[in-house]
Amino acid sequence: MAEKEIEKAIIAGLAADSLPEGESSTEESMDELESLLATAGGESCGRVLQTKRTPDPRSFLGSGKVQEMKELIEANDCTLAVFDNELTPSQARALESDLGVRIVDRAQLILDIFAQRARTREGRLQVELAQYSYMLPRLTGMWTHLVRQTASGGSSPIGTRGPGETQLETDRRHIRRKIQSLQQELENVRRVRTTQRRLREKNGIPVVALVGYTNAGKSTLLNTLTGADIPANNRLFDTLDTTTRRLELETGEELLISDTVGFIRKLPHHLVEAFKATLEELKYADVLLHVIDVSNPEWEVQAGVVRDLITQLGAEKTPCIDVYNKADAAPVSEIIPRGGNNVAVSALTGEGVDDLMNAVRAAVGRDRRLVTLTIPYSELTVMDALHRRADVRSVEYDERGAVVKAVVDAETYGRVRRFAGEGE
Repeated sequence: MAEKEIEKAIIAGLAADSLPEGESSTEESMDELESLLATAGGESCGRVLQTKRTPDPRSFLGSGKVQEMKELIEANDCTLAVFDNELTPSQARALESDLGVRIVDRAQLILDIFAQRARTREGRLQVELAQYSYMLPRLTGMWTHLVRQTASGGSSPIGTRGPGETQLETDRRHIRRKIQSLQQELENVRRVRTTQRRLREKNGIPVVALVGYTNAGKSTLLNTLTGADIPANNRLFDTLDTTTRRLELETGEELLISDTVGFIRKLPHHLVEAFKATLEELKYADVLLHVIDVSNPEWEVQAGVVRDLITQLGAEKTPCIDVYNKADAAPVSEIIPRGGNNVAVSALTGEGVDDLMNAVRAAVGRDRRLVTLTIPYSELTVMDALHRRADVRSVEYDERGAVVKAVVDAETYGRVRRFAGEGE
């Protein structure tokens, strides 16, 4: 099978005071855009970054920069121009006309990557919903050539009378129906997750959710903590579908640890909305592990992006531990916060992982232990309380009574301690 040809592109961005906070382009966001392009299977042959007070209403960039882009495109045989900022449909059309290549903005590029990476049914549903939601307000642009032709000639050209607007409305209705269908399917996913969550709560299993900027090392940390064998590659959005693994502590208590999709600056709004069925789990976790790549010069900006998105998802009240990952690769001059809810680790070498697990146990807030209890037949009424208050692992019966293995908290242990053997 022939390898897919790498598509050549010029990347462009605008730094403007009038743009909303965080929407202006910087050299760092352009570097990130270049990485996104590579992740999508493209190659950057050059970049154009303009500083301008306000975007050009027609072409977003000024005419001089558009001409500069055109020359770069022709010199490098590019077929694509990728913009770091979100473009209006009319701006995208004007640029496509001026440059003679396809125009993609950052939001479209990220949606394309997500479409490539989705593996599960749920992941595909979420990406499809985001794509249709992005497409709907931009549909009009597909039909403007009919409007232009009508306006210039005074009447519709042969073959274009009437159906243009009819087809546009047909497409809109089709997409709206598709969006409603996808939303219903994802609502069913949400109901299943709610049922699973209630079962976990009933069984008393704490949930730890890994969150962080894309490529911060969440999958590597999950592998280190649980011994899982999840692919952990040095590329953006390598994890898209949520992965959950069990972790048994030395005390015998079990935790569920979930790896979630990585965040990124300028993450498309439609994508956040579509993934809420998955990301709302952050609200119900017992603790968040915010994994921060402290070896990245932009780590403070990246951490701020993640915190903003955690708030946007309504999970700001969930206890959170900041995990400063790749501490072994951080510059010597970098001051890494430590102590309290700050832990420095290297997921790759295992350095600091014991400190992290101590912080997790403290954050979960329960002094739980695995005990073996021998409950006489005359006191088996205690079993009911155990099933309600503890995580009962096994029950066997012998001549002494019920031999129970259970994970109990401090309060429950105080009530059943007399049934524990020596050393428990």
